[in-house]
Amino acid sequence: MNSRNLYSILGVPKDADEKELKRAYRKLAKKYHPDTNQGNVSAEQKFKEVTEAYDILSDPEKRKLYDQFGMAAFDGSMGDPSAWQAQSGNGYEDFFKGDRGYTQYHFHTGGSDDMDDILHDFFGGMFHGYGAKRSAQRSFAGEDLHAEITIRFEEAAFGCDKVITIDGSRKEQLQVHIPAGINEGQSVRLKGKGYSGTNGGKEGDLLLKVHIQESPFFERRGQDVYTKASIPFTTAALGGEATFRTLYGMVQCHVPAGTQSGGKIRLKQKGIVSMKEPSQKGDEYVIIQIEVPKNLSEQERAAIERLREVQRGHGRQNRRAS
Repeated sequence: MNSRNLYSILGVPKDADEKELKRAYRKLAKKYHPDTNQGNVSAEQKFKEVTEAYDILSDPEKRKLYDQFGMAAFDGSMGDPSAWQAQSGNGYEDFFKGDRGYTQYHFHTGGSDDMDDILHDFFGGMFHGYGAKRSAQRSFAGEDLHAEITIRFEEAAFGCDKVITIDGSRKEQLQVHIPAGINEGQSVRLKGKGYSGTNGGKEGDLLLKVHIQESPFFERRGQDVYTKASIPFTTAALGGEATFRTLYGMVQCHVPAGTQSGGKIRLKQKGIVSMKEPSQKGDEYVIIQIEVPKNLSEQERAAIERLREVQRGHGRQNRRAS
């Protein structure tokens, strides 16, 4: 990848802003993602390339280094550190390849003696398991690991336990509890399951970002859920009992007479539990769709014809009254 241009890999100009970078990366990541290109080695390599390109160009400091020194700023091939310092003029003091396989930078701010150490390492294949996607970082002082997992709608609503495998510099199986009520994009933190720093530094945490599959039956809006249900024309007009699907099973409730198509019926406490207050639940809203019969018997047709005549008579009376 060293001979490649990161801007060309993402297909953006050198002055591309953050939105352009993100838009280009999402398009290419979706195209080359291993989940949709199973067994395609070329697509997997392209996915790694666009991910690394975005990781560098989306970070202002990394992008500044890349624009000035190219990929040599990240692979240890810049040669004499003193020459690099003389060229940079940006506060960096040395550059070398660490003996643990990471790239290390030392820099100072404002000319003071206060030193900070930044270590960056790009890893692939860090996590394997149900729905796990790949991403990890570690630092001199210990860094958090980042991973993503996809779970079903019902698993997010009620909570679940998942087992993932860390397969990097160490291999460990972890059981992760996903709490009930978790929302899209929220993360579960496992303390002390990140990378430890050098010289016995404190371990970071594992941050598992949760994605939730769409449900064919329910839509979540905060703690409330919405669903659609069809009821017979007669039930809508005259009222009656109907059975509706909920997260907690099928329930029967009363439909008021005169219910219109698109109207909503509220089922209390049939929504999603609050992560902060487990005793609190949202509601379910059933959006009513009225079934119009297609194949009428002679008796049904005659009854509807009589209803139409009655409605016409009411219409004529109302017009005369006005």
